[in-house]
Amino acid sequence: MKFEVVINSTRRIIDLERDANAWRISLDGEVVDADAVEIAPNIFSILLNGKSYEIRVTPTPTGSLTLQTGRHEFTAEVTDPRAWRGRRHGALEAEGRQKILAPMPGKIIRVLVQAGEKVEAGQGLLVVEAMKMQNEIRSPKGGTVERLLVKEGQPVNAGEVLAWID
Repeated sequence: MKFEVVINSTRRIIDLERDANAWRISLDGEVVDADAVEIAPNIFSILLNGKSYEIRVTPTPTGSLTLQTGRHEFTAEVTDPRAWRGRRHGALEAEGRQKILAPMPGKIIRVLVQAGEKVEAGQGLLVVEAMKMQNEIRSPKGGTVERLLVKEGQPVNAGEVLAWID
């Protein structure tokens, strides 16, 4: 999933991809292997290229985040990629074959598309219920639903592949 992040007035594009038990992070096109664990509420232990960091994340009233690590403090503003459609990034969408992953453990309560169906970027594919909240999973790109690996009523785990879009 792509995010636009502004850290101390510098705009960056971060692409996050979950691979087994680690995160694959691309920062402005440069790939970094990382592992992150939330060790306490809003405190993360992050391993980047063999170096360990403890990051404290504090939301601000303006919607930005204050990130603290050691003696360093940063201000970050994260733009939800779903909001990009109406902004200058409207043409930006995922490329190539995409796997759709469950963002959290839950239950598939609705399948909105079928295998072989054409979809637009941002179109709803599935609805996952988690902690009594319904979350619509949207297509990261325009294309064809190649495979649906779930059905209504099926429980899913976080990171489980739900569908493929080509």
